Amino acid sequence: MRSHRVMGALLAGAMAISCTGSGGASRDSTSGRKPGMSEESPVRTASGAPEADGRVAPEARRTILFLGTSLTAGLGLDPDSAYPQRIQRKIDEAGLPYQVVNAGVSGETSAGLLRRLDWVLKRPADVVVVETGANDGLRGLPISATSATIGSVLDRIRRDRPAATVLLVQMEAPPNMGQEYTRGFHAMFPTLAKEHGATLLPFLLESVAGRPSLNQSDGIHPNNAGESIVANNVWRGLQPVLPK
Repeated sequence: MRSHRVMGALLAGAMAISCTGSGGASRDSTSGRKPGMSEESPVRTASGAPEADGRVAPEARRTILFLGTSLTAGLGLDPDSAYPQRIQRKIDEAGLPYQVVNAGVSGETSAGLLRRLDWVLKRPADVVVVETGANDGLRGLPISATSATIGSVLDRIRRDRPAATVLLVQMEAPPNMGQEYTRGFHAMFPTLAKEHGATLLPFLLESVAGRPSLNQSDGIHPNNAGESIVANNVWRGLQPVLPK
């Protein structure tokens, strides 16, 4: 599919930049700090969006935890422009009782996510959105190993947050890994979602990947216009499963 091919081209550059730390890092939405790669820095709540008509008090809100890479962290964007923060505004506009926490880390593999998961899950999480694996695909890691690691991530979430609604974001591998690899990588996500009781969300960068007008000057990470589409992609899958 075309989306898979353009995603591969995008990811090859995106994750290379993310791994080296160039192109800017996402910042803490409450302090303006740029988080490093340590396990204790990249958790931040969405800010800047008013409560919808004052109907949802902060103490009554449940938590949506976003776990991911630079694409979730919002690399190169203002802190309130990453797609999780945009989803917070959609939540507030809809008067839903949820607060978003963005725990994206640039350059992270699925193994890195698994290593920090115990620390991240110390905070409440009623809904968990998992965006991971793209860096594994860029590095050509064996699909079996990546699948096992993501499976462990999903199992750990189930163990520590058994009542949480869990969603897994479809990602893609670069085409230079060969058709067999990219097909297997694509198929891994629906298989994992089915086996571990997660809801599969569509390809994160659908209608954005490979389109210069929707990406930053690096041609890799979404710009504000592209990030708005990314937020809509996620929201279409997330909104129907949010417990009222």
